[in-house]
Amino acid sequence: MPRSLADTPAAEQACPIAPVVDLVFSRWTTPILWALHAHGVQRFVELHRNIGTITPKVLTQRLRRMERDGLVLRTYHPEVPPRVEYEISDLGRSLAPLFASLADWSAEHLPEVERARRAFDGVAHPVTAG
Repeated sequence: MPRSLADTPAAEQACPIAPVVDLVFSRWTTPILWALHAHGVQRFVELHRNIGTITPKVLTQRLRRMERDGLVLRTYHPEVPPRVEYEISDLGRSLAPLFASLADWSAEHLPEVERARRAFDGVAHPVTAG
């Protein structure tokens, strides 16, 4: 049920995409979604290997949160030994156009960002209060 404007926190009123940014761009969420989208259904060990630097504990925490948020599906196979697989959900997959746009933006604009950083770092900046 949609909330009324009076029920919406001030931060969401100021920036309506803030909840989405918090959900999708929190630490490790994007690399997990990217790996699941790129490689399909994966077991924990495969996913861990495809992401690289994440710890198993953090990967477990993130997967649980993303499953709760509906972005990832977890399938338990009652075999011996038990097998668990993860895949991106339709809801998570719906973010693909957003990620594609960001990848395009990155390819087009990151060199410009790097030039701006080099120019900024090459100039002395006075320290000001507040």
